[in-house]
This record gives sequence, structure tokens and C-alpha cells, in this order.
Amino acid sequence: QVQLVESGGGLVQAGGSLRLSCAASGRAFSNYAMGWFRQAPGKERVFVAAITWSVGWTYYAESVKGRFTISRDNTKSSGYLQMNILNTEDTAVYYCAAQPHNGLTPLEARSYAYWGQGTQVTVSS
Repeated sequence: QVQLVESGGGLVQAGGSLRLSCAASGRAFSNYAMGWFRQAPGKERVFVAAITWSVGWTYYAESVKGRFTISRDNTKSSGYLQMNILNTEDTAVYYCAAQPHNGLTPLEARSYAYWGQGTQVTVSS
């Protein structure tokens, strides 16, 4: 079992920045890939970014590429999502997730076994 807790969400003006954190506990965090997903009101949960468990390869949704940066610190069992140049379309609940070694793509929610409770990000115009 892995427990995940997100933090760092809040209200920010368009053009601003936020840094989300994901604190993991339980099994060794370094054994899991980590992903960030988001869900806007009335919409499905969608992929935002992912980072692999060892080499640290990163993946991004086209809508956030160049603005968001995913990172992890296995010594602290934590992951991060630095979000810059935020716009109103980034408003959503953001979830971090952990993917075990299952051979599935890190770009899809179905690949992840553990999820945090989510943190709200609201971008005002």
C-alpha cells in the first residue's frame, strides 16, 4: 500500500504559479512511477504529467508542456508539480498517483494503483 497526500493548491491569478506537492508513505516510493492528473467540474479526469520510477523520464500533456514541470525526490518520498503561466483552463482538482511496475503506459489513469485525495487549483482571470 502507498498513501499519497497532495498539498499546495489554492487560488491564483492567471499568469501566476503554484507548486503542488505529493507526499508518499508506505511502500518504497522509489519503486513507483508518479503521475499527476486533473479533473475539472463536469469533466473526466485527464493526464497532466508523469515521471518514471528510476531514470526519471518525464511525460506531459500537450496542454501543459512548457509550463508545468514534474519532479520527484525519492529521498523524501515526495513528488512535485511546478505550474507556471497558469490560465483559467488549468482550474481543476489535481491528483497525484503512483504506478507500480505493471508495464502499462504512465499516461492513463487505469495504470495507477494508488491515488491521493486531490487538491483544488483555481485560476482567476
